[in-house]
Amino acid sequence: MSSSNSNNIYNEVVDETVTKPKLFIIKIGGNIIDDETNLLSFLKNFASIAENKILVHGGGKIASRIGEQMGIQPNYINGRRITDEATIDLVTMVYGGLVNKKVVAKLQSLQCNAIGLTGADADIIPATKRPVKEIDYGLAGDITGELRADKLNLFLKNDLVPVIAPLTHDGKGQMLNTNADTIASALAIALSKFYEVRLIYCFEKKGVLENVDDENSVVSLITRPIYKVLLADKKLFGGILPKIDNAFAAIDSGVKEVLIGDANDLLQNLTADTKGTLIK
Repeated sequence: MSSSNSNNIYNEVVDETVTKPKLFIIKIGGNIIDDETNLLSFLKNFASIAENKILVHGGGKIASRIGEQMGIQPNYINGRRITDEATIDLVTMVYGGLVNKKVVAKLQSLQCNAIGLTGADADIIPATKRPVKEIDYGLAGDITGELRADKLNLFLKNDLVPVIAPLTHDGKGQMLNTNADTIASALAIALSKFYEVRLIYCFEKKGVLENVDDENSVVSLITRPIYKVLLADKKLFGGILPKIDNAFAAIDSGVKEVLIGDANDLLQNLTADTKGTLIK
């Protein structure tokens, strides 16, 4: 190895003519984490995935429940949590501690060699406090700069499975609360340079529903024109909006596929015969 290369061990040159290995980036929400039976079933399926994989988790319901016990009331606007000083301490404890380590421990019991991370660990996700505009989101973090895909690639190449909590940092010692859907999308974009990435948002629904009261009203395909119509008809709202917005951001930046579907369909959604909602 030449000296010029030895000084840049993280700056791996990717030959675009070579078929990239597959990577599944899978995000799960609080409704799965909050149910021990559903969580264990999901983690068994996740652990069985032979290909490269990363798990991104939420935990908002657990944080809200524990926060209420501590006298901290949750406050959401447009599906996003308002994060004051008390809340950032709360979510750091719950997301980065309780939820993350419980998931890692369960995966270890399933012979999946997981490593729990926040955006501050190995500086993998740099962020800045969201500027105050119409809404002051408090200590919410917007991802800025380039994610350390090189560091994550090292974990993957050493047979470690990153389990990432929805927390970032500003480089000045301040933890920031960052939407888990956004983190999953940003990871997919950054790692698409090394891998053929399928980003899968798993939750308790069969996919994006046209009618929230009808579990079978799954919209199988959403393009930007279809999305505009669904929004105009007020078919979509709440927590599904960040998922779709981040799905489009990923597709626009080189991610091969994004799917939103039922956590119970995870293994099928690793194949070409997917269920749920495909974003393209």
